[in-house]
Amino acid sequence: MRYAILGTAQAIHDDGTPVAVGGARLRALLTALALRPGRVVTARLLVAEVWDADPPADAPAALQALVARLRRALGHAAVRSAEGGYELVAGREDIDLYRFERLVRAAGEAADPAGAAALYEEALTLWRGPALADLPDPGAEAARWEAVRTDARRGRLAAALALGEAERFLPELTALCARQPLDEPLHTLRIKALRDAGRPAEALAAYDSVRRELSDRLGTDPGPELRALHAELLASDPAPRPTANATANATANATANATTANATTAAPSAAAPEPAPVSAGNLRARLTTFVGREDDIRTIGEDLARSRLVTLLGPGGAGKTRLSQEAAEAQDESAWPDGVWLVELAPIDGPGDPEDVAEATLAALGARETKLRAAAAEELRALTERAGDDPLDRLAEHCARRRLLLLLDNCEHVIGAAAALAERLLTHCPGVRILATSREPLGVPGESLRPVEPLPDPIALRLLGDRGAAARAGFTVDEDPAAAAEICRRLDGLPLAIELAAARLRLLTPRQIADRLDDRFRLLTSGARTVLPRQQTLRAVVDWSWDLLDEAERTALRRMSVFAGGCDLAAAEAVCADPSDPASYDAAEVIGSLVDKSLVVAAPGSDGSAMRYRLLETVGEYAAERLAETHGDREATEHRHLVHYRELARTTEPVLRGHGQRAAADRLATEYENLRTALRRAIAVRDADEALCLVHSLGWYWHMHDLRSESRHWAEAAAALGPNPFEAPVTPAEPVYERLVDTPPPYSGETRTEGWRALNLVLLASRDQTNENWNTPAVRALIDGVLATYRPGLPQTCRTPASLWIYAVMIAGDPGLLRKVVEATVATARELGYRWELASALQLRANILANRADWAGDASRDADESLALFRELGDAWGCAEALSARAEAREKRGEYALSARDYREAIAYAERLGAMAQVTVLRVRMAGTLTEDGRIEEAEEILTEITATVQRYGNEAMPAARMFLAGILGRTGRLAEARRQLQLLRDEFAFGAFAIFDGFLLGTMGWLDNQEGLYEEALGRLRQALGTASDPMARMVAPQMPAVYLMTAAVSLASLGGPRREYDAARLLGAYRALLPPGHFPVTTERDDFARAQDLARAALGDAAYEKAYAEGGGLSLEEATALI
Repeated sequence: MRYAILGTAQAIHDDGTPVAVGGARLRALLTALALRPGRVVTARLLVAEVWDADPPADAPAALQALVARLRRALGHAAVRSAEGGYELVAGREDIDLYRFERLVRAAGEAADPAGAAALYEEALTLWRGPALADLPDPGAEAARWEAVRTDARRGRLAAALALGEAERFLPELTALCARQPLDEPLHTLRIKALRDAGRPAEALAAYDSVRRELSDRLGTDPGPELRALHAELLASDPAPRPTANATANATANATANATTANATTAAPSAAAPEPAPVSAGNLRARLTTFVGREDDIRTIGEDLARSRLVTLLGPGGAGKTRLSQEAAEAQDESAWPDGVWLVELAPIDGPGDPEDVAEATLAALGARETKLRAAAAEELRALTERAGDDPLDRLAEHCARRRLLLLLDNCEHVIGAAAALAERLLTHCPGVRILATSREPLGVPGESLRPVEPLPDPIALRLLGDRGAAARAGFTVDEDPAAAAEICRRLDGLPLAIELAAARLRLLTPRQIADRLDDRFRLLTSGARTVLPRQQTLRAVVDWSWDLLDEAERTALRRMSVFAGGCDLAAAEAVCADPSDPASYDAAEVIGSLVDKSLVVAAPGSDGSAMRYRLLETVGEYAAERLAETHGDREATEHRHLVHYRELARTTEPVLRGHGQRAAADRLATEYENLRTALRRAIAVRDADEALCLVHSLGWYWHMHDLRSESRHWAEAAAALGPNPFEAPVTPAEPVYERLVDTPPPYSGETRTEGWRALNLVLLASRDQTNENWNTPAVRALIDGVLATYRPGLPQTCRTPASLWIYAVMIAGDPGLLRKVVEATVATARELGYRWELASALQLRANILANRADWAGDASRDADESLALFRELGDAWGCAEALSARAEAREKRGEYALSARDYREAIAYAERLGAMAQVTVLRVRMAGTLTEDGRIEEAEEILTEITATVQRYGNEAMPAARMFLAGILGRTGRLAEARRQLQLLRDEFAFGAFAIFDGFLLGTMGWLDNQEGLYEEALGRLRQALGTASDPMARMVAPQMPAVYLMTAAVSLASLGGPRREYDAARLLGAYRALLPPGHFPVTTERDDFARAQDLARAALGDAAYEKAYAEGGGLSLEEATALI
């Protein structure tokens, strides 16, 4: 494992895969430990660094919980406990900060500037942001490392000057000096760079500027080094400028040149110094810095060592030209004694022929000074033809005995001619190697293809920062890091697009640019005037590629724009093919051609099973514009997309319930953006049957992954397209044996009506997400409509989504009807042979029965049968739910160890399926069981992790986790933290909308009041909690809770004291026992509170009076007992 703390803290496996380290506190802890690898860091120091000035009430316990989370992320062995603290088991070389330190030290000791530059560059690339960024107050330690970073930058720049790279690094030096106007060493380097670049007047002006700055702000003069440099500039001509091809002893040469220059000034008659040797070739110095791509340069060098033809492939603006030149220049000069030669093919009119490309190559090599343009090219060809002088022959003859590297740049528009030339040279000139850039392969035998990928995010940000600083002095991406990252991401990491965006920083802020990228082709139009027109605007870059396509390729590219998140080949063929004449249009072949031309990106899917195809965002927007221009094709293409993905969802839906469900769920997850696009289109064109089919087909997928907000959103949108069958007058449902998704649209009759009913049942079942009160006339009317429509035992109510009518039954609050409905569902499923539906109905019945301890035995039997069926069917999700139902039944009987075992097995099933929302719910439930089993630390660790890192899944995981955690915190005396959890719960979960939730929350707050001695406050909350007891759903889901509230109030009264209160406390204890549902097994806090209230009341009243009051309480109704509080 390696660790990175030069920026946001990261942990990286040895294979390069990152470890999820979520949460600011967790990253702060990792930073504090990684700062001291292999050393024990005291708990006191860790608390101070992680929490700074706001430590928790129980800091040791909070630190212990945080360490436990870090161990789960990194592996238990990664963090060692020691006396008084913790140790990160790692060496200094495993931490990027100490690797940086070592590299900087080695660079400072390097014998040559090239080696120093490489080491400095490697060191500086380790930085991804501010040092120790996750510590609340990094303070002096971070400042120390930032100072080392500044020294490293100076060292890298000094090495660059020694290597003759002054022009390349001037923009960076200028930006650094603008940010640090009083840094004399930096200004010295900049003035030297200006001198070496042949700009002595600017160098003198720069000296005057820094002199004034020092005088105005510090009242001092420049130091000796700056003054000496100034004197040198005034006294003599600048020293000869080092060349970009300077050798490793450049520093010594520079010193010798300076000495010679001084001698020449003193003695004009002395001989002039020998000029520095100039490498063969025609590569020109670049005007901007080159950012990143170090690995690409190394890889290209390895490719050239193995293959004589290497082609850099990539879309327009990917940086192929610049990369080819940098890679060529980075090679050992001895490999190409006859030089590196750039042949610019862009000026040739396409499609060109081998003679055109050969003449351009001869001109670049200096073997002929003819410029191939328009009529001149034709005239030249006529002359050579008359003379029998073939340019290819002359080129081959020129190169036959030479060892050189040719850079054939921009081959795509003359691809055939470039291929012919390459093959001729490679077969006749053994010393020639070719590095080509193109948007498609040359197709020559032996060609090695090297894709030029978009820049990774950190490098793209560096490029934006570099070019932005050149456009607007002082700019850094830290000005708005979120907007800068969005710009780079939405521009696909394409260097040209990023440079065009950076040019806009003269006028706009990063956020303004990011917000305007939906209209990127109008925005990004400020390229350099000296580049080719096709590189001056983003639209021109894509236009160039578009113009090179044939009509079939253009049609396919336009149609590819309807996909979201890419597609597989089957989808591309179905959507992009010509339905009127499929035989005339081979979609697979055309897509392959677009891949070759770098307009479609092909990459293996996440499971590695098949290739997927996508458009870069810029290309996608361009293609969508082109599709909109075609009459009728957009609508037809979007409809084919809708039909294809509707059928994918419809035919995959049954597989979600058995063997192969993980693969089916992964398939839907992979195509989810396309499925959502299909849904949007069905809704937008008001195609009710397509919308019905899609929502029904995805309903179970949404349920399995707890995507309840998605389910509600799409059900609501689709329901708006049709009637609500539950509105009066209601027509009773007829038996429906077929599911809507058994056949594709169109639909009619009772099947269609049942489809509309199902959508409204989904909305009813997910109503808790709206934070609206259930007890309203509209909801009551809907419940009445559902109950009037369905009757127990209908075949469709055995299956989802019609089975959701059970919610209406529960809200109605009729336990007898609920039991009848569930029994009929089980019986009907058995009778009709619906095995999966029977397993589901048994699991549902087990859940309902488990709410009563006296029914828990029946619940276990149902759960066992359900589990057996789900295992036969191969449904991991169902197995997890059946095991959870059995665990709950065992918990109700006090069998906590068995319950925890069931939960662990259920979690394993859910993890196997990848249903992480289900995993979270199951872990929360298991934590409650572990608490009762005395394993409080383990339970707290689970709950702390969930409340710190998990999103709010549905309506169960987070509220239950906070409630359970508050109970543990209250039991262990951390009352303030417990109250904070309840306050967060109240803020997050719409207090006042659901009676059962309000009762739980108020009851727990009253219990905490008792723990803190706030007995009057506790009584007030408990009165409110008892006010929720009449809610029908509360009575069915948690029938024991009203009695528990009475018992908690007994603690309050007995603790307040006084004859009346103590007597009423005893009566409340009697009422508690009498009103509990049969077979109820009390939890630990319940038992403890009962014993506490009983001891207080009995001690105050005496045994006889206590027993009398207790007996009286046993005869009270809930209302009568509530009146005592």
